[in-house]
Amino acid sequence: MTAQPMSTGTVGIVLVSHSAELAEGAAHLAAQVSGGTVTIIAAGGTDDGDLGTSAAKVEHGLTEAESGAGVVVLPDLGSAVLTVRAVLEDHPRPSHILLADAPFVEGAVAATVTAAAGGDIKAVAAAAEEARHVRKL
Repeated sequence: MTAQPMSTGTVGIVLVSHSAELAEGAAHLAAQVSGGTVTIIAAGGTDDGDLGTSAAKVEHGLTEAESGAGVVVLPDLGSAVLTVRAVLEDHPRPSHILLADAPFVEGAVAATVTAAAGGDIKAVAAAAEEARHVRKL
């Protein structure tokens, strides 16, 4: 998992992907736009380095990303959503975590920009989800 530094009180972001490389790349890109002010945790791949998702990586990511302002989680594909939901069922503070239905890369960047600007957890999740409607052409 890759962690980027953050300021205290900023909403953290966890990127859950089937690919460690995809999660790390998206985290690196998002960190560049925030100037390193937001904690972005890449939780990609299985525990043994294969494609898939890991509940342990998601749990660790949630812990690492939490600074008191909450955590927004962006999954890449359907079974990543299932893994996150399973982890949240047993999480002691699920109200401090929002699962965003957002495009993975664009959502990560939008969420990071909003978190860096001081947005609260609802604003960060909304920014990620609204990224779905941004046209590229």
